[in-house]
Amino acid sequence: MSLNNTFIHHVYFWLKDPESKEDLKQLIAGLARLSAVPEINLFHIGTPAVTDREVIDNTYAVSWLNVFLSAKDQDVYQTHPLHLKFIEECSHLWSKVKVYDSIHHQ
Repeated sequence: MSLNNTFIHHVYFWLKDPESKEDLKQLIAGLARLSAVPEINLFHIGTPAVTDREVIDNTYAVSWLNVFLSAKDQDVYQTHPLHLKFIEECSHLWSKVKVYDSIHHQ
């Protein structure tokens, strides 16, 4: 599968209460609802893998990977009502969010 010409949007969330199973469940459920945004071509909701190497940062609680067919689709996603509702309903759960966006290197 080639990801040429796609826009990758990868978000990492740190929970305010990292020990709360309920907060984790709530955030994952919110992301599952958010996945209904039609511009998302492919998504993955993940938690840290059990790997231990010096270069790995597994301090986050949840990762949210989106593949868009274009930067324009990602722009639409940013202001989509489901995205805005997700932020409104779930932002109280996280203490930190880190975003990594990338495009195909030509």
